[in-house]
Amino acid sequence: MFENYRKFSYELAGRPLTVEVGKMAGLANGSALVRYGDTAILACATASARPREGIDFLPLSIDFEERLYSVGRIPGSYLKREGRPSEKAILTSRVIDRPIRPLFPKDLRNDVAISLLVTSVDHDCSPEITGMIGASIALSISDIPWNGPIGGVFVGLTDEEGIIINPTSEQRKRSKLELTVAASEKKVVMIEAGAEEVEDDVMFDAIMKAHEEIKGIVAFINSIVAEIGKTKFEYPSCELDHDMFDKVFAFCEKDVMVALDTDDKNIRDARMEPIRDAIMEEFLEEYPDLETIYPELIYKIQKKIVRRWLLDDKKRVDGRRMDQIRPLAAEVGLFKRVHGSGMFTRGQTQVMTIATLGTVSEAQLLDGITEDTEKRYMHHYNFPGYSVGEAKSSRSPGRREIGHGALAERSLIPVLPSVEEFPYAIRLVSEVISSNGSTSQGSVCGSTLALMDAGVPIKAPVAGISCGLITEENSDRFMTMIDIQGLEDFYGDMDFKVAGTHKGITSIQMDLKIDGLTPEIIKEAFEVTHKGRDYIIDEIILKAIPAPRAEVSEYAPKMLTMKIDVEKISEVIGKQGKVIQGIVADTGAKVDIEDDGTIFIASPSKASIEAAKAMIDAIVFEPVPGEIYTGKVTRIIPIGAFVEFAPKKEGLVHISKLDKKRTEKVEDVCNVGDEMKVKFLGFDEKGRMNLSRKDAL
Repeated sequence: MFENYRKFSYELAGRPLTVEVGKMAGLANGSALVRYGDTAILACATASARPREGIDFLPLSIDFEERLYSVGRIPGSYLKREGRPSEKAILTSRVIDRPIRPLFPKDLRNDVAISLLVTSVDHDCSPEITGMIGASIALSISDIPWNGPIGGVFVGLTDEEGIIINPTSEQRKRSKLELTVAASEKKVVMIEAGAEEVEDDVMFDAIMKAHEEIKGIVAFINSIVAEIGKTKFEYPSCELDHDMFDKVFAFCEKDVMVALDTDDKNIRDARMEPIRDAIMEEFLEEYPDLETIYPELIYKIQKKIVRRWLLDDKKRVDGRRMDQIRPLAAEVGLFKRVHGSGMFTRGQTQVMTIATLGTVSEAQLLDGITEDTEKRYMHHYNFPGYSVGEAKSSRSPGRREIGHGALAERSLIPVLPSVEEFPYAIRLVSEVISSNGSTSQGSVCGSTLALMDAGVPIKAPVAGISCGLITEENSDRFMTMIDIQGLEDFYGDMDFKVAGTHKGITSIQMDLKIDGLTPEIIKEAFEVTHKGRDYIIDEIILKAIPAPRAEVSEYAPKMLTMKIDVEKISEVIGKQGKVIQGIVADTGAKVDIEDDGTIFIASPSKASIEAAKAMIDAIVFEPVPGEIYTGKVTRIIPIGAFVEFAPKKEGLVHISKLDKKRTEKVEDVCNVGDEMKVKFLGFDEKGRMNLSRKDAL
């Protein structure tokens, strides 16, 4: 039935990678079922027959579609079906988008959609890497114009095994590095990392080792293309008319140079307005579609000038040196009632981060295909229109906002205290209140300030900085610059973001607009970003707040941690939760119990916490033979008195143990309600507690 069915095999990091083509999704431009171990992903690439009109960019969409059946689970929602993509799925889509997008022809305007359907997950074989390879294969064998293929691997690092390519689930738990690398045969096209203060040279070696492995993947994909690849389709080029561009450029070049020569975005935008009017007046009659193509035209005019300044004249738009950071400022304690706050300013980029501390039970629950079920530390990032001077209403966070929040979150995780050291859930919210380049790294710096202001005992301050790149076409010549502002990011070739401590790197994210980076560029980017973050930590962050606050805010919940025997958990909770509900009602404290017997007690009042602890101590209390306790007589029988010496801990004082002298009648010594000191003698053969007043006297 499947005449065109083909199967290809390759060994990747000691595990089988198989590609099946010609059996599924035959109507897509290119499709492949990719299996890595027991992980399986159906990768499909489709393109529209005609370009989309009225746009000046490639309309590319990549969707990493998680299905909970892939891990044998039914969704937990009311509808019992998958809803909007999880944060992890969105981040994976972005990781796959970044290496693939720069390799499309610059003048392609046809819609391109890549769907990666996760049908089976083997946690030892990364679905993200399988999806990246699947997307590359689907595009490469299709008729869609694309200058691939690329391959990708995940890299781990342990003390015992060193650098590991595609580590297993168990190895990832021990790894101090989570590095994803994508590359073509000759160049690295994407780097994303989270790390526990890994040194620059170790990170560089890991990237280079990953590239060596990827070369084999690329050769494997090329062998598939050679056998079954389709001829790429022709498309109408959306390239600007060169004669028109040259005329307009000559007309406005000097005016645009004057307009761009400022470090103030508002001034620059104001200067560009009359230039637009002049161009329209001069050329609209000759080129009737000028209004439609103007955004792309002026973009390319500015890009040509900015790149020429940087590469040939070593001149930056705002007059800085290539290794100079814009003016910096930091402030903490902005708002009284929040638990912690910090504001970080770099030039016209300004980020305000607010920290909130909560109980451990407020950790975020995760419903996805990963092994993680909850997240104690959350970082959210908001980018309102006013931050770039645009009049638009707020919307729910998009993929960019989710990606930037996750990057800042990943940057801070390595320095956070453990839950045992600091038993709180932590949420940070970064509000971008002014944007002119690298707000994600501004969020990292603002987050360090907010955490320290909140009294979170972080291991070391973290700072983030970005490195830009300008390359010359058909040449090895390149130029890097530190702390790129919006214009340099917009017209440059790279945004290489690195966050870390003095000791080492905690995160990397690389956005690229060219076909890849050489080892020399990567190494230089590490050098300049390390100098930049050291300067920010020493001269800005630590001068604003030298160390974390000694105590959390008076408005933050106070927390106490205690541990009980797991067999006592049911007693503390009680039937239908009545006991723990009573503790909460009586004390006003919030009580959370973990399966291992760890109990977290939280309240704004220390007295409330102590009261709750005392009640729990009483419930789990176990008397020690020979110890003396004070109790209350609860009932009397002819042979003795029952005494409650702890909550729900009651024992019998036999009439012979009531006094040193002979006792004829129990009431001669005590009555119900009397306090009595008793000695715990132990348990009898039926498990009953025996007490003695005589031995306590």
